Formats: sequence, structure tokens, C-alpha cells
Amino acid sequence: MAATSSPSEEDLLCPQCSEIYCVPVLLKCGHNICRVCLQKFWEWKGCRECPVCRAVSVPGRPPINLALKIAADEYQVLRSSRNQEVCLLHNEKLKIFCQNDEEPICLVCQTSKQHKVHECCPVEEAAQQKKIEISTSLESLRKKLRILNKTKEHWEETKTYIQTQAQQNENAIKEEFQKLHLFLWEEESTRLKVLKQEEEVKTQVMCEKLKNIKDQIKTLSSTISDIETALRAKDLPFLQDYKQTKKRVKCTLQEPECVRDILINSAKHLGSLKFEIWKKMANIVKYVPVTLDPNTAHSNLKFSEELTSVQYSSKQLLPDNPERCTSRLSVLGATGFTSGKHSWTVEVGQSKNWYIGVARESIQRKSTIFLNPAEGFWVIGLCNGDSYWAQTSPRTKLMLKQKPERITVELDCDKGKVVFISAADLITIHTFKDRFTEKIFPFLSPGLYEGGKISSSLKICPLTITVNVE
Repeated sequence: MAATSSPSEEDLLCPQCSEIYCVPVLLKCGHNICRVCLQKFWEWKGCRECPVCRAVSVPGRPPINLALKIAADEYQVLRSSRNQEVCLLHNEKLKIFCQNDEEPICLVCQTSKQHKVHECCPVEEAAQQKKIEISTSLESLRKKLRILNKTKEHWEETKTYIQTQAQQNENAIKEEFQKLHLFLWEEESTRLKVLKQEEEVKTQVMCEKLKNIKDQIKTLSSTISDIETALRAKDLPFLQDYKQTKKRVKCTLQEPECVRDILINSAKHLGSLKFEIWKKMANIVKYVPVTLDPNTAHSNLKFSEELTSVQYSSKQLLPDNPERCTSRLSVLGATGFTSGKHSWTVEVGQSKNWYIGVARESIQRKSTIFLNPAEGFWVIGLCNGDSYWAQTSPRTKLMLKQKPERITVELDCDKGKVVFISAADLITIHTFKDRFTEKIFPFLSPGLYEGGKISSSLKICPLTITVNVE
């Protein structure tokens, strides 16, 4: 290419880096490539071929295309002049970057009183360094955006499930109330109103959180787009806007919060429903000391009889809320205990696999765990229908003369004892002794399918109702 040909900018772009040629070399095939670009390509490729046509180059160093280099240099000078890349104070080219003031300066500025003791470096070096710095921060913003989008998706599902769960609870409440006499419809209406209010409040909370996170996503996306545009700018314009870009990249958005206790409190609406109106319907009311909490249950569990009976079922689409046990097929009681004595009887029936007992509030609910006191469990269980075990560490085999169908769990928080008793003959099966330092919850884990049939349920047995609960 002749030096006097007045080439256009397109003619001066390197086909490899798409920038104005910097020391272009001429290959045997006739293509021109920046010397540095060619060297990097050859090192990456492992052979000496043209990046454009893949023709193999001859050994030796390709010659510099002087005419093209001169034309590229002249174009750079012309473009610099057009962009007014000069110091406004001294009319000198901005070749230096002041690290202290974070702005481009000229050689005269560098020797002036204002910048004399400042740390300075060439514009090219500073641009490379600062682009790396901004790129690193940008990746952090992208990560935050991914987290925000994932959280938004989860919250969208949670909001939908709240409405579904509220509908399911409403249907269950109506079904229970249909069993009661006509004068109980007023009680039903009151409970439905409370449920509706909770649904509206919690749905509104999720709507507000979703609106907030959508606004954050919009703002953060806009910021990222602007920063990406800045990073595509040439060195000097980039550095001239560097202060503003740096301010924008320092995102102060907090990580999305973990929304707890946002699901409908099913235990409050469904737990011991009949007992609440027992004085009016004493003959048909049952009182159960433990209500199971479906918000803690594995997605393969289903409930019946006012959340007092649980068994294995087909998988349900449930939100992975923080309270839910996903690592083991289990469910916790709705109420925990920190003091006093408490007891309840579990009907295990003819199930061949089950675990019952208590667990502390801080158990690992999302990762693999062992059912022993060190992990926060004090339970016994039946395996394969023939062997009973106390889940100590190591576990202890229990020798029982007859297979119990109902087992009473007695918890003494103050003395640190959990006792398992056969309800039929009142024989103690096993006793755990420990020190409880946090809230303790009832724990149930039914078995899987048995021989192609659905496993038997685990059921909390009702207490005998008198005028006063004993």
C-alpha cells in the first residue's frame, strides 16, 4: 500500500484485533497483521499460519509494511488532533496519567507544582491497568445481577405458591367446617377472613420485594451496559470519564435477603381446628398435642386429618423455603419446646420403615445429615420391618419382645431426656440423655413405597377430651 494513497479507516484496521494497525507486518499470502497480534495468534495456534486465510507462512520474521505503518501512524495523529487530545492548560498532548488525581495530564503538568510529587505513568499503561480494574469490578456486578435474577425467579414462584397454598388451606378449612353444625358457619367466616388477610399481607410483601428487586435489576443492568460501553471506548476518552465510571462500578447494592416465614402459616389455620370450637362441638372434637408443619416437609410427603397424619406420596412442586427439609424425607412439628415436659403418641401401624423423635431447630435441612445427637436428632427407628435402632453414634440395636404399633415420645427439656415408650404395655424402649440448648421440635420420617404399595402413614394420636385438657 502506497503512503500517498490516503486510505480510509477501514483500510487501516487489523483483521485480528480490529484496531488501527500497530507495526503491521506483511505475510507471504499478502495479508497484513499487527506484529503483536500475529505473535499471539501463532503462540495460541501452535503453527505459523495466516489468521485470515490460514496459509502457512515461511520461516523467519515477516517484514514490516512500512507504507502501511506510516499511513496508520499518520491517521492516528490526525484522529488525535480531531479528538483534541491535548491539555487545555498547556496545549500539549495528554500522554501521562496522574494516579493521585486519576486524570490524564501532559508532560508540562507532570512537572508543575500540582502534580510534581504525584505518582504518574504513561496513558497506555494506566488505561490497561484501569480497564483490568474496572473489568474485575464489572464481573462482580454481573455476579450480583445473576443472583438478583435467580432470587427474582424464586420469589415469583413463592408468590404464586402462597396464593396456591392459601387456596388449598381455604378448601381444607371449608371441608372441616362442612362437618360442623349450621351455627358454626360464623366461626368459619372469621377464620377465612384471617387467612385472607394473611394471604393479602404476605402477597403484598412479596409484591413489594419483587418490585424492589426488579428496580434493582433495571438499575444494575443499565449501569453494567453503560460501563461496558465505557470499556469499549478508546484509552483517553475512557480515562477522561474514568472517575465517573469508577463511581458507577462501586455498586452498593446489598445481597438479596433470605425471606423467612413468608409462607402461609398453615399450622395456625388448620392445626387443632376442631379443638378451637370444642366447647360447642365437644362430642366430635379431637385434640392432638402435635400439629405437623407442612412448610418444613419434604416435597414427597402429604398430610391429612388436620395436619396430624403424614405419609410418602408423589413429588409436589413446593418452594425451597429456608424452613423446608429437603435432604431427608421428614417433617417437623409446628411448635417447638424450650422448657417443661411434653409428650405425644405416634401411631406407626404396620410400617416397615420409619423414624420418630425430636430434633433441634438448627438442624441442617438442605445437606446430607446423620440422625444422631451430634447432628441434633434424638430418634429411634424401624428398618426393613425387622430391626429397631436407637440413632446413637454408633447406633444401638433395640431388642423388643413385640412390635409396637403406637409409641409415646416423652420430652423433658429441663432434665435433657427423651424417652420412647410402647403405648400398649408402657415398657420403655429407649432413653436419650443430653443437654438441650435451643428449641426442640417433634420429628417424623415415614418410609418409602413398600412392595409397590404406598407406605403406611405416621399419625399423631389424639388425646382424650374432657372439660379440661390433661
